Amino acid sequence: MSTRPARLRQLLESPVLAFLMEAHNALSARIAEEAGFGGIWASGLSIAAALGVRDANEASWTQILDVVEFMADAADSPILMDGDTGYGNFNNVRRLIAKLEPRGIAGVCLEDKLFPKTNSFHHGDTQPLAAVDEFCGRIRAAKDTQRDPDFVVVARTEAFIAGCGLTEALVRAHAYADAGADAILVHSAKRTPEEVLSFKQAWDRPLPVIAVPTKYWDTPTVVFRRHGFAALIWANHLLRSSIAAMQAAAAQIFADQSVCRVEPAIAPLSEVFRLQRAEELESAEQRYLPNPSRVWPAVNQ
Repeated sequence: MSTRPARLRQLLESPVLAFLMEAHNALSARIAEEAGFGGIWASGLSIAAALGVRDANEASWTQILDVVEFMADAADSPILMDGDTGYGNFNNVRRLIAKLEPRGIAGVCLEDKLFPKTNSFHHGDTQPLAAVDEFCGRIRAAKDTQRDPDFVVVARTEAFIAGCGLTEALVRAHAYADAGADAILVHSAKRTPEEVLSFKQAWDRPLPVIAVPTKYWDTPTVVFRRHGFAALIWANHLLRSSIAAMQAAAAQIFADQSVCRVEPAIAPLSEVFRLQRAEELESAEQRYLPNPSRVWPAVNQ
């Protein structure tokens, strides 16, 4: 089987529109993979939220690194990490790439903002963009540091988020392509997809273009296929669905002072054990322990 970076690269370079599902921990990464997604987006927003902090680099890059390492252990699907700004300048980017590759991460997405960043949808238009030449240095540093030639570096332009318009988005994307980026992610906070569609229509390079339809979520997928996008990222939907489910369960249990109405609607413990791969440990104990005695619950209970 090909390596994870090679599979991510194949996914983005295929003529078929690809889909990457957000995950924010090992469990959600495994769930995304089991659902059939060929690629996983390690979302900075979602990981920060799962850690209970804001998407403003409040969690250190090494704390994020710990999370994505668990994700890579839990799922074989290639992971594209949301690397924010690279957590600093070119030197921080070099450190990041050097730590990601040994942990099985297939690629990183770097955005052309300044450290510490703000979320694109939360006053994102107030944060200045990085200078083009400085951000190109970050891209070159990432490409020079990677050891696997298939490791993917995605350059994300926030030109539309910052209100700079199509011309600026194209100037930046062309510069990032020249600096060695393997793909371009074009982001927009508009409720409709006109900005990203206009970008794709004007894009004249063979580099794959990725869109993130969080705000323009009701745009038919066929629209992106017709415009030749390489991939769509469902960037926060497992986090948001889990928040809704936990809020509903917590409110019901609090109101009822009982779990009777909640229990039939939630995952059984057997599913938790299955997702933890409890059977694999039981099998390993039979193989490696002299007198295995632990009894694991059957996953079909």
